[in-house]
Amino acid sequence: MKLIIGNKAYSSWSLRGWLACKQSGIPFEEVVVPLYDENWDKRREGDEFAPSSGKVPILWDGDAVVWDSLAIVEYLNDKTGDEKFWPKDPAARAMARSMAAEMHSGFASLRRKHGMNIRQVYPPKTPDADVQQELARIMELWVQARARFGGEGQFLFGEFGAADIMFAPVVTRIVTYSLPVARFAQAYLLAVLQHPFMQDWIAGAQEEDWVIEQFETPVAG
Repeated sequence: MKLIIGNKAYSSWSLRGWLACKQSGIPFEEVVVPLYDENWDKRREGDEFAPSSGKVPILWDGDAVVWDSLAIVEYLNDKTGDEKFWPKDPAARAMARSMAAEMHSGFASLRRKHGMNIRQVYPPKTPDADVQQELARIMELWVQARARFGGEGQFLFGEFGAADIMFAPVVTRIVTYSLPVARFAQAYLLAVLQHPFMQDWIAGAQEEDWVIEQFETPVAG
């Protein structure tokens, strides 16, 4: 398998696809493509990018190609025998899938105003009302998952899985922008950040030389 991703410092969707590949346990080649550099437009016209219209991440597995992070999760879930991504309990699985899908399609204000930047930590600032509303919804989802299905584990559904993969970039945003979260969430944030896969990604982000100025300043509160 080969996974094409963007800058580790900035590309939240790449992080999700990469975590999914790591979670699968299947060896894969990692190809980092700098976003928006002088060769970006030309590179996006290449055959490897054609199925996704130039977006990352893109997973190639022989002739099979998958170019959406949640689709990558599902593809790898099928490939690994439905063992490593979703809870086995039907009720837990239903909730985990719903949460992953909501993260995939929602929280536009948080995404727009607090883009991922793993190398920065900004001073606390009161978020805009729309961001506060989205953070409250995220806290609601997290506390329900932990209370109903977290058990003795550290993650949303006990063991690290697809729901944690989808929310991992939110964890980094909370840290980068010093966003307010419920007290219970602190342990979950720490568990995600200390996961070996996340530690590897964060180390890779710190080693990158590329700087994209438009991602270096918060858009709003």
